[in-house]
Amino acid sequence: MGDSAIHALAGSVGGCVSMALTYPLVNLSTRAAVQTKKEHLTIPQAIAKTLKEEGVAGLYSGLSSSLFGIAVTNGVYYAFYEETRSILIGRRPKTSTSPSALSTSEGIIAGLLAGSITTLVTNPIWTVQTAQSTRAITLREGDDGKVKKIKPSGLEAAREIIVKDGIKGLWRGIGPALVLVINPVIQYTTFERLVSVLLTYRIAKKGITSTGTTAGTGRSSLSDWDMFMLGAVSKLVATGGTYPYIVVKSRLQAATHKYESSVKAILHILKSEGLSGLYAGLLPKLIQSVLTAAFMFVAQRRIYEAVKKVRIISSSVRLN
Repeated sequence: MGDSAIHALAGSVGGCVSMALTYPLVNLSTRAAVQTKKEHLTIPQAIAKTLKEEGVAGLYSGLSSSLFGIAVTNGVYYAFYEETRSILIGRRPKTSTSPSALSTSEGIIAGLLAGSITTLVTNPIWTVQTAQSTRAITLREGDDGKVKKIKPSGLEAAREIIVKDGIKGLWRGIGPALVLVINPVIQYTTFERLVSVLLTYRIAKKGITSTGTTAGTGRSSLSDWDMFMLGAVSKLVATGGTYPYIVVKSRLQAATHKYESSVKAILHILKSEGLSGLYAGLLPKLIQSVLTAAFMFVAQRRIYEAVKKVRIISSSVRLN
């Protein structure tokens, strides 16, 4: 198993772990994003309303498709990112002073390419997840006319979308979704810059050794807490800067609003709901995104190191 495959596996598993830990906030932020101004609720109010109407299960509606989605999304993203990274590094002259690190421009190129491919492949999964999270199927039971609302399964939600809008309906919101490729680019570029600043600070604090390097100041010296905080800050910057497009994408995927284009959607929201409409559900989304990214960076690193260790041990055993 090559490094790209290990990164893909680690990213998939790490993403699932972080998604499972923070999913109720994912659900609440998605619902808030597709609501109108009059319906906006605080986090406690949204939780109370969901528990009253749907029970604890309501907080986790769409979890299965989200776990599948994050596994595929992270797997595809890390696989293409690492492959692109290897290609870019391989094209450098042998005299390069940074043979293993991407420059800011190279990181942006790798992120945009990996993000665009990932978005095109996985958009149907997130359209189905959004439909699961925001819709209910009404069933009539017995002769007493009693009505019970339940959430659709992933297959039911996908079938409903296809019947209504055709196969192309699974790619609703692809415009703003492609714009949002800039989100992970901002996130990972910010993360790399923060890592560089932190390591530079620690090198300056400890002093340079006689060989020109400082022991224990490479990336491997970063603690889990370092990874957690740097991941959290980088995601905070990325989500805060791109959130209006997250709102537009959620509304298009949920099919609760009809917009001719992303720009017209933003203008319509500003006119009818004000600036607050573009940031509906921002607080739970920020909390969820920051925690998810923080947990993911730690989990991805640990899983990657564990798989690498297993591969080395396996290779050693085969040689003996």
